[in-house]
Amino acid sequence: MKEQVLTDMPLNELHDLLVSEREKLVKMKMSHAVSPLENPMQIKFSRKIVARIMTELSRRDRSK
Repeated sequence: MKEQVLTDMPLNELHDLLVSEREKLVKMKMSHAVSPLENPMQIKFSRKIVARIMTELSRRDRSK
């Protein structure tokens, strides 16, 4: 997900996206623990997306 997409997104949509991405990450981790994923790098990419969203949220909080 590009940084520009996150900066243009409204605050409530960012919170919703964060919740959904965290749920997706937890599900991937659980399924990977039971049986290995076809592409385990998906977990890494999902973690990075969550971090980018959290960074954007904290940047907006600091700018207030």
